[in-house]
Amino acid sequence: MKLQVRKLTYAALCLALALVLPFLTGQIPAIGAMLSPMHIPVLLCGFLCGWQWGFGVGLIAPILRSLLFGMPKLYPNALAMMFELAVYGAATGFFYRLFPKKPWRIYLSLILAMLLGRAMWGCAQFVLLNAQGTRFTLQMFLAGAFINAVPGIILHLLLVPAVVYAMEKTGYILNGREEP
Repeated sequence: MKLQVRKLTYAALCLALALVLPFLTGQIPAIGAMLSPMHIPVLLCGFLCGWQWGFGVGLIAPILRSLLFGMPKLYPNALAMMFELAVYGAATGFFYRLFPKKPWRIYLSLILAMLLGRAMWGCAQFVLLNAQGTRFTLQMFLAGAFINAVPGIILHLLLVPAVVYAMEKTGYILNGREEP
């Protein structure tokens, strides 16, 4: 029971961070869109608590932030981000636990999660935009998922592994631990 309470606490902290981190870049929306600050706590949640908690936080964060603060815009942005971040959280937790306990598993888990999440974002955008009669092209996907996101990708690749590594060394990673 104690482990579940700790996972719930970490997940709640990650959700809270996902709601407030975008305020750091909110004054300049272009910077916020490039750095994707909401993604960081969701990625961390998967590493820290496991795929189920990462999935849940990723699913809830964009919709909750949209309903509370009006950003991101609910349709189609928050809905597409909901799918993207759910995959981010689930994939980091899943791959981190799946791979052998070697230092490279943090980066490989993160990179795979980011690729799968961006692919999910593209699929969601395609469905949501086509449902309203707007075409979502391959160029739009590449620009939104990769070209315009390069600063955020770099930030995530530098920050998330450093935090996960530090938490591994201090014993705060809960992903993979079983109840005693």
